[in-house]
Amino acid sequence: MSQKSYNNTPSLYLIPTPIGNLDDITLRSIKILNEVHVIFTEDTRVTSLLLKHLNISKKLISSHNYNEKNNGDKLLKYLKDGYNVGLVTDQGTPIISDPGYELVKIAIKNNFNVISLPGPTALIPALTVSGLIPSPFTFYGFLNSKESKRKKELENLKQIPTTIIFYEAPHRLHKTLNNILEVFGNRKCSISREISKKFEEVYRGNLDELIKETENIKGEIVIVIEAGNDVKNFDNLTVIEHVNLYIKEGYSSKEAIKLVAKERNLSKQDVYSEYHRGD
Repeated sequence: MSQKSYNNTPSLYLIPTPIGNLDDITLRSIKILNEVHVIFTEDTRVTSLLLKHLNISKKLISSHNYNEKNNGDKLLKYLKDGYNVGLVTDQGTPIISDPGYELVKIAIKNNFNVISLPGPTALIPALTVSGLIPSPFTFYGFLNSKESKRKKELENLKQIPTTIIFYEAPHRLHKTLNNILEVFGNRKCSISREISKKFEEVYRGNLDELIKETENIKGEIVIVIEAGNDVKNFDNLTVIEHVNLYIKEGYSSKEAIKLVAKERNLSKQDVYSEYHRGD
């Protein structure tokens, strides 16, 4: 079923909000914030401050990851009564590593329009200032907070032949960068912090360099990692060449031997023997 977004039917508007500098909000976002009847918001306190800055007064309904599904009936009542509804998160575009997806699903399921306004999001500025190949890219968002699960996620991502973008909390940044180095190898990387804010900084270099340089940084973090080489196609490599490929990417010889054994379905002892036979 197609959606004709501007046919004057009640709609759910996804409204991006500034990620740092309040001047980043678009004129259209201000217009829609003024026009909607009610706003569902990740944090009413944060949104109240923004609306006060814009001289806008609206009813706010708290809608975050823990209560979003339960807000479906409230959303449908407003839409069925003929009202346009706004949806915002604390910063950036709703749903992009933020709440909103459940409400969007409910609106679509009930044949109401969902209209997403273009506007602020952290991933695009971080990508375009990274100095890494911008297209194609893969946006992953936040990796799992548990290290064992985070490493599994990274193992599944390391063969993707695109630039990869992650969000990360500052208190986990150092561990996450070390995990990326361990799984991906020593790739080129860009780390942006506090995008669009007064203390915005961009760090560029190899992962091993940036791990040292960014150990104690604070703020909102975006990590951009260069695409990896597809090492799954190793038929044209000898075992020794295969191991050396991983060592060149930053793995120890022990780690490289383990990876090669796994990918070639060989025992670690066989790979070890073959590799050291060439010494």
